Amino acid sequence: MKNAISRHLNLLDFSLLSLLRNRLKNFGMFVVFTLVVFFLGSFQLFTSSLQFMSDQLLENVPDITIQQMSAGRQINMNGDLADRLSHIYGIKSVTRRIWGYYFDESNGANYTVVGVESPASSFSHLLPEGTDLSASRVIMGEGVERVRGLTGRKAFTLFRPDLSQQGFEKAAVFDPNTRSLTSDMLLMHMDTARSLFGMQADEITDLLVESGNPAEIDTIAKKIRAALPGTRVITKEQIAKTYHGVFGWRSGVGSIALAGGILAFMILAWERASGFSREEKRETAILRGIGFQAADILSIKIYETFCLSLTAFLAGLVLSWMHIAFFDGILFKPLLLGWSVLKPGFSIIPHVTGNDLLLLFCLSVVPYWCAALIPAWRSTLVRADSVV
Repeated sequence: MKNAISRHLNLLDFSLLSLLRNRLKNFGMFVVFTLVVFFLGSFQLFTSSLQFMSDQLLENVPDITIQQMSAGRQINMNGDLADRLSHIYGIKSVTRRIWGYYFDESNGANYTVVGVESPASSFSHLLPEGTDLSASRVIMGEGVERVRGLTGRKAFTLFRPDLSQQGFEKAAVFDPNTRSLTSDMLLMHMDTARSLFGMQADEITDLLVESGNPAEIDTIAKKIRAALPGTRVITKEQIAKTYHGVFGWRSGVGSIALAGGILAFMILAWERASGFSREEKRETAILRGIGFQAADILSIKIYETFCLSLTAFLAGLVLSWMHIAFFDGILFKPLLLGWSVLKPGFSIIPHVTGNDLLLLFCLSVVPYWCAALIPAWRSTLVRADSVV
């Protein structure tokens, strides 16, 4: 057993020296291999990291969201509809909310405006302690503060639909750690938001429902649909499926775009691995002449293939991780996140799963191994007297 281990260690050492002797030839394949793993790994890690972050953000989404529909479109609803849900068993709380987009013509940015009765009801995990939303005080995201130039001042104005101006005071800025959720947000009292959008005194955009038992969310949603006909009832699970569907669709488009590169790499790997040059044939014949057995030569070729492919795989994987961790996946961010005037500017935390590693391994290393089996087997058929 000890002799067998020592024999294979010697063969491995010889394989490494062989790779170094032919370093110019092997370096090209190593670079191509690494780049393929880098692009595939970056894309896969970026998608997986976004899905992981979205799952974390969705933990703070209300269990059920209720919207009024008319002709297939969302319209404003009467706030008194919340009172019609009081008889449904299992509902812990019902919160009225105003939610919408505001286009700022001064800089071409879109803000997400959220009006609530009490910030502690829905945004307590995002707000600084002691935050007050009375009168026209607002809490803004980091992106809004940046594009409005409010770093050194607090007062600013926005136009209502009738082109009259409404004054606001910056009460606080959301925690930078929540930039992925709050970068473009303006959080204010419901009456302030209602005035900004020119809504009626009793109008809201949706209702947020919290259940006492997560297992009863679907049952409560069915009861709400029966109690409020003409409304759209959306559960947290449905929102999560939508997010995953969007990321899955966009990642599918990106995978198709990378398919050409994968195919080109497979062709290159097959051409490179299945070829058997004159120099390689001569080297193999010399090894046979000095006493190497067919099994030894086969082991050397397999070790060379494994060392090259695994080293390139690890190098590409490390580069892809650095691309996500230090550069926020800049190559794929426009594809998966879209474009906005207010770029969130958040840092993506790399999230790697076993499925991601297995997929990358099967798309890059396995095809190369399969292609390398042919020359490895052919090398055992070279005779010692074939040296010219």
